[in-house]
Amino acid sequence: MIIDCNMHYLPEDLFTNEKILNGFLDCVPRTFGENAYLGVVPGTSIRQIILEKPKGYENLNYAEGQYTLEAKLQDMADGGVDKALLRIPVWQEWLPIEMCRIINDGLADMVKRSNGKFLANAVLPPWANKECIYELERCVKELGMVGVQLACHYGKLYLDDEIFKPYFKILNELKLPVVVHHTPLPVEYESITSYTNLRRFYGRCIDQGTAVGRELFSGMFDEFPDLKLIHTMLGGAFYSFVNILLPNVSKTGEVMERFKTDSDKLIGHLKNNLYFDMSHAAPWGKEQLECAIRVFGADHVLFGSSYPVRREWLIKGVEVIKSLDIGEKEKALVLGENAQRLFNIK
Repeated sequence: MIIDCNMHYLPEDLFTNEKILNGFLDCVPRTFGENAYLGVVPGTSIRQIILEKPKGYENLNYAEGQYTLEAKLQDMADGGVDKALLRIPVWQEWLPIEMCRIINDGLADMVKRSNGKFLANAVLPPWANKECIYELERCVKELGMVGVQLACHYGKLYLDDEIFKPYFKILNELKLPVVVHHTPLPVEYESITSYTNLRRFYGRCIDQGTAVGRELFSGMFDEFPDLKLIHTMLGGAFYSFVNILLPNVSKTGEVMERFKTDSDKLIGHLKNNLYFDMSHAAPWGKEQLECAIRVFGADHVLFGSSYPVRREWLIKGVEVIKSLDIGEKEKALVLGENAQRLFNIK
């Protein structure tokens, strides 16, 4: 079974339902440098939502007509994908609980209409208050959702902050897998905004790499050992930094030790608690994907397309994985078995 663990969902009536459209646009915190507005795809009459940060620098574009059930199913068939896990892209950082309920109902409806092709992750604010806990229980017990999703940071706070502990305590007890989607930019972003690819690709990688590192070094997995966090963008290419960030004790003796060397424990957390969604195979390239799989282990990397950011990433994604110089068992793990195991997909 081939599973795309990162397929984007937006309400199919987003551009025609004034309540939902305004709900999306109005929750964006413009006083913190975010800017969102309704526009048109250049050269067409297709409407789009544009998100900028800072103002004048596009980071997200959601185009009308790309998020329908029919479009998803057709492109999945063309790409040879059997199932997909739906998530809302990025906006979950701001959505209030009232909008989350609408989104979750829409997700459940699309899952129902897909005849088994889709599963969904619950969307809700990361607080352990009564309203949020009720919505989490509703999503799991009534709507049949298989995981939850979080933004990799909220405002200036990454997920290792004390404020999120009550929510993580609940997720740890429920043993629910947690998808950690990148935000458009890291908390500190000024030096990368000028150039589009730095902003729209590298910015997301900085964000994820920072998040993974903070989670590892914070000790949160000592407190919540059953948490399974699945980070996008291969954790911001975190495989490239594993050895240098988790050094062993010096074998030659040093006048002083400048680094943390409790690497065995941290590597244990990396293996037990952290997983990585490639968030589109083709852009990484063969060598980088093979390296990530060698470092993380094939049992820790999940196929994801970020559809419909680029249709090609879904249509050609499976082909890219099958072309890698790794074993057939490893390919099967990446393409679907890991998602089946983590999300308990029958």
